[in-house]
Amino acid sequence: MGNFILSIDQGTTSSRAMIFDGDAHVRAIAQQEFKQIYPQAGWVEHSAQDILGSVMAVVAEAVVRADITAEDIAAIGITNQRETTLVWDAKTGKPVCNAIVWQCRRTAEYCEKLKAHCGEFIYGKTGLIPDAYFSATKLKWILDNIPNARKRAEKGELLFGTVDTFLMWHLTKGAVFATDYTNAARTMLFNIYDLCWDDELLKLFDIPKKMLPKVQPSGSFFGYTHKSVLGAPVKICSAVGDQQSALFGHLCTKEGDLKNTYGTGCFLLMNTGDKPVKSKNGLVTTLGACVSGKPPYVLEGSVFVGGAVVQWLRDGLKIIENADDSETLAESVEDNGGVYLVPAFTGLGAPHWDGAARGTICGITRGTTKGHIVRSALESIAYQVADLVDAMERDAGIDITRLAVDGGASRNNFLLQFQSDILNCETVRPQTVETTALGAAYLAGLTAGLWKDLDELRATVRTGKVFAPDMKEEKRKQLLDGWAKALRQTQTR
Repeated sequence: MGNFILSIDQGTTSSRAMIFDGDAHVRAIAQQEFKQIYPQAGWVEHSAQDILGSVMAVVAEAVVRADITAEDIAAIGITNQRETTLVWDAKTGKPVCNAIVWQCRRTAEYCEKLKAHCGEFIYGKTGLIPDAYFSATKLKWILDNIPNARKRAEKGELLFGTVDTFLMWHLTKGAVFATDYTNAARTMLFNIYDLCWDDELLKLFDIPKKMLPKVQPSGSFFGYTHKSVLGAPVKICSAVGDQQSALFGHLCTKEGDLKNTYGTGCFLLMNTGDKPVKSKNGLVTTLGACVSGKPPYVLEGSVFVGGAVVQWLRDGLKIIENADDSETLAESVEDNGGVYLVPAFTGLGAPHWDGAARGTICGITRGTTKGHIVRSALESIAYQVADLVDAMERDAGIDITRLAVDGGASRNNFLLQFQSDILNCETVRPQTVETTALGAAYLAGLTAGLWKDLDELRATVRTGKVFAPDMKEEKRKQLLDGWAKALRQTQTR
């Protein structure tokens, strides 16, 4: 057996491939951004060909950079942007339309009606609050709006999948049509208590069951890649949604463990073990990653725009040249100057769930500089996470004193110090911030036998930096009050 794990991390704005060795050290990394498509306000799409092409490119590059061959790879792990919806031809693999991205709000109006009429019914089966975020209404939209899609689906000519399913189908040349519990649980079609596609939900959304993939544990054998991909067949031994992958990458395998990922959005997850926690504060209940067996339950809060606000500063406003500039500019001013930015570009996620809200900047004066704007943008990420933490503390009945963090924006020291200050708790950044890719690698390696158990993995973990709170309570309250006021000005209800 090979001594390396190839981890494919297919994200919202880029695809990444990482090679990990037997000590869970990064041997090589390759990354490629791809185009974001905005057909109209609130709509977000990806070209399925761009997703697949970028994955194939980074896989080839990472293998070359690591100076290894297919025979050296013990297994492949796949982690992916969740909820993003694809429908393709069962024979050719050709998509019937662009992928509808998790951020897309085209079905928001329909979801408001769902919430009013059958919100409790859906939550009782899926742990999810009806929202355009999840896959079910995206899939229904495709079947209702793409010519002949519904007829073809009913005949068994079309397949549905989240990104993991689409990638595995293509990597195996159609031999594997499967997903895992964590991705299935985010579709709003999967019963998280019975662990199966739910017939009543399929009827509600008018989805043909024959379109749906097989569901299995995140860490399990899915199949072999086609020999044309890497020159020889390689086992695929994990598939897992990106946020549950990050939770596993932090080895948050015990009840009460939690982490926050600063990616395109922000995602706070707590492992609640075999006990599903039903939220009263706008969070959702979902499933976590496991190696075989039954998955644990997870309490989750999701922010739609986290690190993406930095991308907006760079590409939209063009007031920074790269993400690192945001830290320098934020520290160029003493404080936010009374400026608050609420990045509700595609609505507000948990715990507010206001799909009609749009971004707001409050408190601008003649003295406002780009430093204040950038600082308020970074602070907005921390405030949104603080809202999630507050909701989670109330739901779980615990005080959170330590937050494990990861994701691209977690490299920003200003952000993490401000996060620690505004939460009044320790914020811990691991040495490997690409914890999402690491989680998929851990699951694949455990399944393939590269690592024998979790204890062996824990020995590989290396802490990077700990940020301790250093803000007076009066100042913290003043800032949080300012954020609450800005939120009220943004919300539509």
